[in-house]
Amino acid sequence: MTRFRKFTLSAVIVAMAGSGAAALYAQGGAGGRGAGQFGPGGRGFGAGFALGRLDLSDAQKQQIRDITKRHRDQTQPLMQRLQQAMEAQRVAIETIPVNEPGVRSAAQDVAAAQADMAVEQARLHSDIFSVLTVEQQTKAKQLEGQAQAQAKERRQRAPRQPKGQV
Repeated sequence: MTRFRKFTLSAVIVAMAGSGAAALYAQGGAGGRGAGQFGPGGRGFGAGFALGRLDLSDAQKQQIRDITKRHRDQTQPLMQRLQQAMEAQRVAIETIPVNEPGVRSAAQDVAAAQADMAVEQARLHSDIFSVLTVEQQTKAKQLEGQAQAQAKERRQRAPRQPKGQV
């Protein structure tokens, strides 16, 4: 698998996981702590921050459910467009002899769909963030920073595979 395809696949997975995690949280879960509580300590993520650790009121949880449902409905056609663009790119890449303009065009279509998805993810994050109190926003920013630092640390510790291995 090429680096570009790995990156594209990763971007799609991240986008889907972000909206899926927010949706899971918004649906509530066992133990009254809300879904999205992955792993020990209940570190769930929704729209980029740990909603499960913000002591949300029932009204806030309902607002977040509504926001995530609306987001899912709005991004469904975009996800389909992204999947179609990725499939068209795969076909263009595998065409022999190489059709450079076709590959470039397909790559631009994928990039445009990914950019649109990134905008939608930012809107979701912003909409959910606007539901939070000032204290919850502060805590959310702190938790986001911690999560980013931990992710960076994990990436630095992870062994790298030599090129050519999957």
